[in-house]
Amino acid sequence: MGRVRRSRTHHAQRDVHRAARTRARTRDIDQIQLIDLDPKVRAALEAQPIDHEKPGLGQHYCVECAKYFETDAALRSHWRSKVHKRRCKALKEPAYTIEESERAAGLGREGKRTSTTTAPALLPVQEDVHS
Repeated sequence: MGRVRRSRTHHAQRDVHRAARTRARTRDIDQIQLIDLDPKVRAALEAQPIDHEKPGLGQHYCVECAKYFETDAALRSHWRSKVHKRRCKALKEPAYTIEESERAAGLGREGKRTSTTTAPALLPVQEDVHS
């Protein structure tokens, strides 16, 4: 099985190519937390007008996953799936802020001294005087 077996392997190129594709990319978690989970925006997303360009005419939309589905049955089965439940669990955690990301990269203010801070002054030593 020398030559035939070697020609069938992908050498991990297939998975790298699939991961780099942006065709099936959905919205990021922080975008959903900041925009879509707002009650007014959520109500507008769940009651969209009919759009012939979207799957299922735009009537079956999962707000948490930012996906359209063809039928109501497909949407209901999606709600019971592990993918949806993982996404909902991830949305419960607070979104990272810019300050948190800078601190994680070592650019925060916690470890740095400011220019107004000086070295602590030494306290005078009190002598023990026996009278």
